[in-house]
Amino acid sequence: MSQICKADEESFAQAKQILARGGLVVMPTDTVYGIVCDPCNPEAIARIYEAKGRPQYKALQVIMASVDDLDALGLELPAPLNRLAAQFLPGAFSPIAVASEGSPLATVRVAANGVRTQGIRVPNSATALAMLRVTGPVAASSANRSGEQSAHCVQEAVESLGDAIALYIDGGATAGHVASTVVAADPQGRDGIEILREGVIPAAVIRRAIHLNGGGLGA
Repeated sequence: MSQICKADEESFAQAKQILARGGLVVMPTDTVYGIVCDPCNPEAIARIYEAKGRPQYKALQVIMASVDDLDALGLELPAPLNRLAAQFLPGAFSPIAVASEGSPLATVRVAANGVRTQGIRVPNSATALAMLRVTGPVAASSANRSGEQSAHCVQEAVESLGDAIALYIDGGATAGHVASTVVAADPQGRDGIEILREGVIPAAVIRRAIHLNGGGLGA
């Protein structure tokens, strides 16, 4: 049976225990509500895909309290994403990091050319950051059935996902239903990037920031 709890230190500690057991938690972010699990647990990750009815080819993000967590996860942001992250994180910006062979994450995707990647984000939400400082980084997707509108309040998430979730953390309504903007480095692309999904931050704002920070290519 699912629980719905107010966002506080007690519910964050409970979330940490559930995640450690391979369970699923719904939490608020700065954009929409997210369904999260232990990013190093393949069985827990499979539960997210099952709960959402999410196609396996769609990757999960890893959200964290700070980009300082990247090293421990075996992740690195290539240029110019490192400079963009310095400007847009915390916020609705999801850069695609490069993962080392030794990364402990079970969410890493391996391309045909062997490149290992992982989308990451640091949400600009005091509630989300407070929880992530307790739980550590989590694998995440929007808290809704695949193809449905993203949840911007806990009740919408409950109506969509039901008892598949052990704990729903209620942090109030988010700003809206629009998710983050996902960006990958692409040396052959315009400005050295590819916009994989345009969300809260418009593509034009991302591209303008690259030029304001000294050009699209190079470290």
